[in-house]
Amino acid sequence: MPEIPGASRPATLRLALPSDLKQVRHAAQSVHRFLAEQGCPEEILMACDLALVEACNNAIKYAPEHSATQPITVEVICEPAQIELRVTDHTLGFDWPERIELPDPDRDSGRGLFLIQSLMDDTGYLRGVKENILVLRKARPVVARKEGNDTSAPANEQLLTDLLDELSSCYESLSAIFRYGAEQSKITDLKKFGRRLLGDLMNIVGADWFVFRVAQGDGRLAVLVASETALELEPLSLRSPHDAIEAEAWLARKDVWFDEQRPIKASDPLAVKRDSQGLAQPVFVGENLIGILVLGKTGGAQSSNKSNLIFTARQANVIATFAHFLAIQIVNARFQEEQFNNRMVARELEIAGTIQQSLLLKKLPELPEFELAAFCQSAHSVGGDFYDVLKVTDDAALLVIADVMGKGVLAAMFAAILRTVLRASPELTNQPAALLTRVNRLLFEELSGVDMFITAQLAYIDTKSRRLVTASAGHCPLLIAPGDGSGVKALSPEGMPLGILPDTVFADEVVELPRNSRVLLYTDGLTEAANEKGERFGQERLTVWLEQTGARLNSAGELKQALFELLGQFQTKMALNDDQTFLIMTG
Repeated sequence: MPEIPGASRPATLRLALPSDLKQVRHAAQSVHRFLAEQGCPEEILMACDLALVEACNNAIKYAPEHSATQPITVEVICEPAQIELRVTDHTLGFDWPERIELPDPDRDSGRGLFLIQSLMDDTGYLRGVKENILVLRKARPVVARKEGNDTSAPANEQLLTDLLDELSSCYESLSAIFRYGAEQSKITDLKKFGRRLLGDLMNIVGADWFVFRVAQGDGRLAVLVASETALELEPLSLRSPHDAIEAEAWLARKDVWFDEQRPIKASDPLAVKRDSQGLAQPVFVGENLIGILVLGKTGGAQSSNKSNLIFTARQANVIATFAHFLAIQIVNARFQEEQFNNRMVARELEIAGTIQQSLLLKKLPELPEFELAAFCQSAHSVGGDFYDVLKVTDDAALLVIADVMGKGVLAAMFAAILRTVLRASPELTNQPAALLTRVNRLLFEELSGVDMFITAQLAYIDTKSRRLVTASAGHCPLLIAPGDGSGVKALSPEGMPLGILPDTVFADEVVELPRNSRVLLYTDGLTEAANEKGERFGQERLTVWLEQTGARLNSAGELKQALFELLGQFQTKMALNDDQTFLIMTG
């Protein structure tokens, strides 16, 4: 079709906006640049910006789930006399009202349409089956406005100004949240982040100061961030009665407003801001209270909105959004710290487990006319029990069983140190008491420095003479069941645990072993094992078992299996409450 002579094509712009609130800002900026290139004055640009943002936000916000992936179309037609904006949405649509009234200031809905209509010279809404088109037109002035009084100004001009300011602040808040959302994976300093976030919030809603307290596990509220040094207050206890506004908001689990009618009391920690008015808002994540945010305006200055509200309903929603965003970061930081600590603990347990396993002999040494068997089971990932057998000569060995108080890496390390020190004194292996004296002197400073101690039992066996020499450092009695059927003997030489006193004196006890004797060294995890009735296995039960096994069990391996099964039957359905370790010798 030929062009009409003298006609000119209008400048146009068409954008496909994803159904994502984060993209609204970018679309509005693109439209702003386009209209600025066409020579539109600042007041026209501002009006179009605000109306377009409100229209696009609504188009995205009210889109049903099945059409949420369809883009929002924005078209701009810039002619010499007017600007036309078209926003195509995929919502269910609505009937455009014939008359749009200004809603009450404390309401948070209905203001968008009033604002759009107030900003534009002409509006229309074409409701369709699958899509709808909002048409907005704004005249482009060809002459400058007349100076002087304008009697045609609307009576609600101040209210309109308030709405423009408020929508602008909401746009700023959305931009800030989007910006912080993009940064949240890089947050390393929670206090620095919180100070920036709440500083932006303070500027957006017109506040003069803020303080954010975080709930502690001990029933206190501690300041995380504050706008000024004077508000970096001491922790606030919730267990004692007081007049603190923050405590009232915490205990009531709702917002608390303060002003001239409900002032901050002199006994309130916030009394440094007694001339202020504002809001104390509890912050939740789910049902969990994370902390309290207080925002205030100093000097008793009222809000600029006509209703004299401290913060409008929309501002209160912005405050809640920022506070909730910060609370999520706090929860996330705690979760990451917990995960890190769990990984550290898991790694420590892995190291300790490796150390502990390295202490246990892969194969017990062989002794003429005697057999050895050992068992070690930890109640947790890592325990403090260990056993060892030091071959002294072909006919002699030192049997060791020990229990390091505590769990984890430190206990495993001391067990390794004890094993090393014992093996580093071969000249004393046939003198258990003297060996314990040396070990205690060497380890006392390190053990006492961390408030730990070790119980240990040493038993030197000379197979030729069938002579057993034993010494104890506060350990369980050594049990001997002679082959002559004379009953079980309990040997418990005097001696305190290693690490209690530097000059502890230990004593040896010597016994002869008749043929077919059974010797049991064990830790207290056996005697303190409990069943579902709360009964302890006890030394008496262990003694009876050892005495009765002589007639039917001969080898150390058979005794080990029998004792393991007996303990398992006794502890049915009960988890171990302590490590269980024993060393059996027969011959």
